[in-house]
Order: sequence, then C-alpha cells, then structure tokens
Amino acid sequence: MKKTIIAVSLFAFGLVTVAPAMAANEPVTVKTNNLVEWKKSKTGTWAGKKDNKTYWYKLDKDAKLWWSTDGKKWAAVDNGMWADKDGKWLKIHNGKLVWTTDGNNWSEVPDWKWEGSDGKWYKFDDKWTLWVNA
Repeated sequence: MKKTIIAVSLFAFGLVTVAPAMAANEPVTVKTNNLVEWKKSKTGTWAGKKDNKTYWYKLDKDAKLWWSTDGKKWAAVDNGMWADKDGKWLKIHNGKLVWTTDGNNWSEVPDWKWEGSDGKWYKFDDKWTLWVNA
C-alpha cells in the first residue's frame, strides 16, 4: 500500500511540474548533485603554466612553495605564487589560500580549490595536504 501511495505521489508530482513545461514547449531542467571524489595526492604536486611552459609545484612542511620543470630538480618560488588554468594567481598568505586576477586585490579561494593547467581540480586541507579529484 505504501509503495502505491509513493508511486502515485511521484506521478502526480511529475504531472504538476514536467507536463506544463512540456506543453509550453519549454526545456525541462533537471538538477543533480555531482559528487566529486577527492583523493590524497600521491606525489603532493600539481601542474601550472607560466610563459607556455609546464611547471610542477609542491609545498614543503612549512607550506613554502617549490617548483620544477621535470619533477626532479626543485627550486623555491621567491614570490610564492602559481597560476591556475584561468590565469588567476594563487598564494598562501596569513595561513589562507588566496588568489587574484590583477595582482592587487586578493581574496580567499573558496573551499581552497582550483583547477590546474592539466584540467584536474586540486585543493588543500587545513594542514596543507594536497588533494586531487579522481
């Protein structure tokens, strides 16, 4: 009996919401929640580009930024900044991940997530552990 009531309720809901849109020849929009699976980065590195050249970045135990062109030889990044896929500059400042488009106005990165030049999404947790979506 409960299943019948649920089925009838869902059918009625469909008639009330979808049928009028279809009758009016309007597109029907269905929203879904995309669940993103985050995994701890095995290498602790992420991709970035500068002057059309790919660099690999990582943080040391003190959250200082390092970069490499080959993943073997690393150098400290003097200004502590890297660029995301859209060209926004990111850096760690006062214990937060911040970004800018103009070099002057900095704001905290939402959820500390950004898209790398390789198209993968990366984020830091509060201990500066790097996570990548899989």
